[in-house]
Amino acid sequence: MFPIKPHWLNYIDGEWCDSTRSLTVDNPATGEPLATIAEAGRDDAERALAAARRCADRAELTRVRPAQRVTWLLRIADEIRVVADEGAWVLCHENGKSLRDARDEFTEAARYFEYYAGVADKIEGTSIPLGDGYMDFTVYDPMGVSAQIVPWNFPVSICARSLAPALAAGNAVVVKSPELSPLGMCVLFEAIARAGLPKGAVNLLCGPGRQVGAHLVEHRHVDQIVFTGSVATGQSILRGAAARAIPSVMELGGKSAALVFADADRQQLLDSVKSGIFFNAGQVCSAMSRLLVQRAVYDEVADAVAALADGLRIGPGCENPDLTPVISAGQLEQIETMCRKAVDDGARLAAGGAACRERAGWFMQPTVFRDVAPTMRIAQEEVFGPVLAVIPFDTEEEALAIANGTEFGLVAGVFTQDISRAMRCARRLKAGQVFVNEWYAGGIETPFGGVGLSGFGREKGQEALYSYVRTKNIGIRVAGE
Repeated sequence: MFPIKPHWLNYIDGEWCDSTRSLTVDNPATGEPLATIAEAGRDDAERALAAARRCADRAELTRVRPAQRVTWLLRIADEIRVVADEGAWVLCHENGKSLRDARDEFTEAARYFEYYAGVADKIEGTSIPLGDGYMDFTVYDPMGVSAQIVPWNFPVSICARSLAPALAAGNAVVVKSPELSPLGMCVLFEAIARAGLPKGAVNLLCGPGRQVGAHLVEHRHVDQIVFTGSVATGQSILRGAAARAIPSVMELGGKSAALVFADADRQQLLDSVKSGIFFNAGQVCSAMSRLLVQRAVYDEVADAVAALADGLRIGPGCENPDLTPVISAGQLEQIETMCRKAVDDGARLAAGGAACRERAGWFMQPTVFRDVAPTMRIAQEEVFGPVLAVIPFDTEEEALAIANGTEFGLVAGVFTQDISRAMRCARRLKAGQVFVNEWYAGGIETPFGGVGLSGFGREKGQEALYSYVRTKNIGIRVAGE
């Protein structure tokens, strides 16, 4: 157990800064206030952007040998591991997630910095032959100032996911933390601050999205925008970015489907359902929110999944239960509203369906709907909660049509012992990532991102690095004929 500070600050130009206003952060497991944090305003954003601009214009991260960036990133990883236990305790209480998962989030953040440290000195251009008398080659320049807006569901790991490659490529960064869950990111930045980066290289602001976030998006100092969050907010950001044609990386959520064929391994499937839709109370952009099951085994699978949901242990994150609270009262109300709509639309409730009224805090029952029609709202819109829609299908073609029948395309899954069928489906599924026989197969090394309303650009893996650089071509006439 670690004491949680009553008040937290923003990090601007190498210093921790207070403000005249504060935001209150609640504990989702109790519904009670946990701490306050300085509320950043436009003036704070201006100072952070000015600091990042100075750092970028002076090439503080790129005029050194690339090996120095390797050293900085490895130091950050080491410092994150030092604070991981304390940070996990803070993150568990402000976010609601299990203590185990909060600890894993800090470990994953450290791994991001280690991974991109490994490529920071290997960002190499290409020589292009143009014949005698010419030398032509490419170099990669950093974007400059990267504005990164982080969501509340995995604030520490998603922050690291974008911040590490941005720094590896030599960018200065201004990060806006989520108002609902900003404290774990402060612990993360305490670790980063001890790594010795140049002033202005990293900045952290916590303020209202419609004020601070919007100001970052529209600011002349910003050369790139990275956003993870809702479709509506992402579309608003893109409209602002369009005015100056600012390059953006957008990860906007999904309505991901798993295709379950009759030959699927049942235990593999149930393990994946448990993690796929009930991990982090279903508040995962790549959650398995639709389960498409071949009709020959539909009743068997639907019954097993409902029994799984009914058997989950619900509790506060500090107890490491199977199901933790959702982030806020507003989120809980939104989930319940969508469940009521599903019943009205004719879906059959097989498990859960309502809030846990006997508990303090914002707990939602693990919920399973069966006999869901592909056109129902529950099968088309993101719930962002522990709610699974089970849908029958007869043929492979029908399954693919249903899976691809939304405006999203983040991830998808296939459960079968037939490798040929798995490969056919994987190629035809409209998704940026396809899991076969294990939901969330992959890791830091594997590219992640979507198509359609799930966004564009890729995070994670070596491919993400090229979201944080610009290709410059240099052609030289070296001799006359």
